[in-house]
Amino acid sequence: MNFENQLIFFFSALGAFNGFLLSLYFAIVAERKKFSNYFLALLLLVLSIRIIKSVFLFFNQNLFSVFIQIGLSACVLIGPALYLYTVSQAKPSKAKKWWIHIIPSLSIVIILGIVYPYLDNRKLWTTFLVKGIYFQWLLYILLTGFQLKYLLKKIASKSTKLNEVEVWLLSIFAGVSIIWLSYNIASYTSYIVGALSFSFVFYLLVLLWLFKRNKNSLFFEKKEKYENKKIDTVEVKLIIEKLTVIKGEKLFKNPNLKLSDIANQLNISSHQLSQLLNDNLGKSFSLFINEFRIEEAKQLLISSEAYTIETIGYDCGFNSKSTFFTTFKKITGTTPAKYKKEKSQKEVN
Repeated sequence: MNFENQLIFFFSALGAFNGFLLSLYFAIVAERKKFSNYFLALLLLVLSIRIIKSVFLFFNQNLFSVFIQIGLSACVLIGPALYLYTVSQAKPSKAKKWWIHIIPSLSIVIILGIVYPYLDNRKLWTTFLVKGIYFQWLLYILLTGFQLKYLLKKIASKSTKLNEVEVWLLSIFAGVSIIWLSYNIASYTSYIVGALSFSFVFYLLVLLWLFKRNKNSLFFEKKEKYENKKIDTVEVKLIIEKLTVIKGEKLFKNPNLKLSDIANQLNISSHQLSQLLNDNLGKSFSLFINEFRIEEAKQLLISSEAYTIETIGYDCGFNSKSTFFTTFKKITGTTPAKYKKEKSQKEVN
C-alpha cells in the first residue's frame, strides 16, 4: 500500500472509528439522557458500519462476505434513524411510534440475508437488494426533508434566524444526503468516495459542535420548553386566582414590567408562570399584560375627557403612541379614536 493509499485509509477509517465512539457516547455516557440521543447514536452506528465495510473492501477485495452483507444491511437503518432523530427534535410526538420505522425494515433485511446470503447470491444483492436499500434510504431522506421544509421557508423569508437546533438538524440532514449521493455516484468517481465523504461530513459537524460548545447544549439538543409535566390542575387554579393582583394593584401600568416581576409577586418561578400562560391560557406574557392595559384604556377613553388618547396610552403602560395604537387595534379590531367615538354616540342615542 503506497503512501497515498495509506492516507486515504487512515482518514476514511478514522472517521468511521470516531463515529463508533460517538454513537457509544450518546447511547451510554451522555449526561443528558434524552430519547433523541438513541436515534442519533443509531444513526452514527449504522453509518459507521457502512463506512468501515467500504474502507476494508476497497483495500481488500477478499473481505469476508458476511462483513459485506452486514455493511450493506446497515444502510436500511440509516434513513429511519435520520428521520426519527429529526422528528424527535422538531416534533417529539411523531417519534413515539419509532418501531414502525425500525422493526419492519430490519426484519425484512435480516430475513433476506438469511434466505439469500451475500456469499451465494452476490448478483442478487448487487443488482436488486442494494438498489432497494438505497431507494429506501432516499425515501427517508425525502421524508425528513418534508419535515424540515419549514426551515427552508424561514431561510427564504429572512425574517427570523435559525436557532442552534435548526442549524444542527439541517447540517445532519445535509450530511447524510451528501453521503447517500457519494455512494450513488461512486461508479463515476471512486468507491472510497462515500467513506471519505463521511469523514469529511463527520469532522465538519464536530467542528460545528465545538464552535457552539459555549452555548451549553449537547449537540444542539433543544431544551424542552417545559421539561416538567404540566402544572397540577389545583395549582393552576390557585395561580390564576393570584393573577388578579395584576388588575387589582394595576401592575400592568409599569411599562417595564417583566415576567419575573409578576412571578416574584406571586411567589412562583418564572418558568411556572410562563408555562401556565402558554399551556393553560394560550397566551404569551406580552399579550396577557397588554389585554389588561387595553381594558384599562377602554375605560379611560369612555370616562375621561381630560386626557388625550396618547396620554391614556402612556398611562396604561405603553412605551409609545404607535405601540398603543397597534396593540389596541390588534386586540379590539378598531383604533382608540374610533372606539371612543362609537361609544360616545351610543351614549348620546
